[in-house]
Amino acid sequence: MAVKKPRPDACELCDRDKNLSFHHLIPRKNHRRNYFRRSFDKEDMKTRGAWLCSLCHRKLHRIYTEQELGRALNTLDAIRAQPEMQTFLNWARKQK
Repeated sequence: MAVKKPRPDACELCDRDKNLSFHHLIPRKNHRRNYFRRSFDKEDMKTRGAWLCSLCHRKLHRIYTEQELGRALNTLDAIRAQPEMQTFLNWARKQK
């Protein structure tokens, strides 16, 4: 059985200590697609993720498709490098 990484004290994107949920960096919807099965092993797809606050989690799914998240944005560094996310994270870090 796949083991998710331990839950941190704060969101891995904005560092807020709000309610956290596990975000699969390779969305589960993509796990059966050939590209993902060839590119990642099953265990990696199940465990590669980040603990995010609801604000960051909703924002990611609102602005990026499942394909974009799985193919190009499957690491925290790749997500942080996106200009739209940088702007959002600067704002989110100021929220209570």
